[in-house]
Amino acid sequence: MSRMGMNFDLSMRQTQTIAPKMIQSMEILQLPIMALQEKIQTELQENPFLELKESHAKEAEAPSPAEFNPDAPIKNDQTGETEFARMDEINRDWGDHFNEEHRPSRAALVEQSDKKLEAMMNIAQAPQTLQDHLAQQLPYLELDPETLELCEYVISHLDENGYLLGHHPDTGKPLPITLDDLARGYPHPVTEAEVEEALVIVQDLEPAGVAARDVKECLLNQVDGEIEHPELVATLIQHHLEDVALNRLPLIQKRTGADLETIHEAIAGLKSLDPKPGARFVSVTPKYVVPDVIVTYTDDGDFAIKLTNDWTPNVRLSSKYNSLVKDKSYDPKTREYLQRKHQSASWLIDAILQRRETLTKVTRAIITHQRAFLDKGADFIQPLKMEDIAKIVGVHVTTISRAVDDKWVETPRGIFPLKRFFGGGTLNKTTGENVAWETIKQKLVEIIGEENKAKPYSDEEIVEKFKVNGLDVARRTVTKYREALKIPSSRQRKEWAAK
Repeated sequence: MSRMGMNFDLSMRQTQTIAPKMIQSMEILQLPIMALQEKIQTELQENPFLELKESHAKEAEAPSPAEFNPDAPIKNDQTGETEFARMDEINRDWGDHFNEEHRPSRAALVEQSDKKLEAMMNIAQAPQTLQDHLAQQLPYLELDPETLELCEYVISHLDENGYLLGHHPDTGKPLPITLDDLARGYPHPVTEAEVEEALVIVQDLEPAGVAARDVKECLLNQVDGEIEHPELVATLIQHHLEDVALNRLPLIQKRTGADLETIHEAIAGLKSLDPKPGARFVSVTPKYVVPDVIVTYTDDGDFAIKLTNDWTPNVRLSSKYNSLVKDKSYDPKTREYLQRKHQSASWLIDAILQRRETLTKVTRAIITHQRAFLDKGADFIQPLKMEDIAKIVGVHVTTISRAVDDKWVETPRGIFPLKRFFGGGTLNKTTGENVAWETIKQKLVEIIGEENKAKPYSDEEIVEKFKVNGLDVARRTVTKYREALKIPSSRQRKEWAAK
């Protein structure tokens, strides 16, 4: 016989919830200066409890409230109609007088025209595309209409680098395209031979190398009589591109029969060719960096930290709408909405103030630790971890991570991302000092720069060079930093001299 009963399992669980105000504060802290500006502008439009603080500077000849009140309602709509009627009557009776006396002079009209023309000329024009550049050359070839249209069709299938490519119907990724593919995709019946004829025409246009189907064809189409050793350059393109990349010059010498001096000259000609002839027509929008913090020297040799608050609107709670929260005449739903908006505005202001305070403290702690970098340059940057700054400022390490994320600082040494000042290092056994990995990279460049190019250092030999300077650096670290700095291997750096 079983017993029926109720079992109560009492347990204690510790949970951590993050308040919405804290979430908003962390989000505001992580925003870079321009994103913060955009965020504030959006909130100003959507939240009536936010308003801009008035500027301290007075505007010249600003109208007094008695002269102009933009909020004053129109008391009599008929007034406007009366004024329009009077203006119409004056225009009929005195039109000739106004036309003669107040008509702009010819010189004034010319001046206005010149200003408009100058303004139009100063408007940035859209950059010319590769397709436009090629299409503009076709009329000079005196092609029949059918061939002209087919050439334009071929041009429309060039990618941004100038290669003839198709696209995957689902993913949109570039794919090789055949003459048969082009013929079947053309809106009118056309043969592969006709497509190939149009392709040859397009490949003869400038810039040279366009409409190729691979890198070899692109480079071969650029080889002409003006380049030195054109036949050897063509051979290098067809059979030895990898050997050139890996600096296997003796192998090239053995297989081509050319001497090293001639091979060097041919490689120089090869490097003068453009593997991406269409890339020059790609418009690249420059990325402008706006520093969040500015560090300057003071007269007494110390440094000062200033946030670039000029880029962010200075907001406050609206005195006009603030009293509405306490007004009990509104229905509960409206009061709830007003309280929510008021709370949101208050939280945003607190979050902005907290961001300023945290960013100032964090930057001050970083610059204090990296003072040698500020005074002497990049060679003197010190190892620094975010945990170290977190202890100094008295916050969690994740707060430091948010504070420096995508933030830039302007210093007397230049503009740098705040993350630039963080990084590990290694101990110099000779001096007993910690050396930052950034300094190790610079030393690596220095070692390779001083090597004998006929017998460049291997990564193992570079490790030994570091040991001579008291630095214990692993070979894999040397390889990683060398590749990150885009420095070729010792085999690729070797300079082969003619015997």
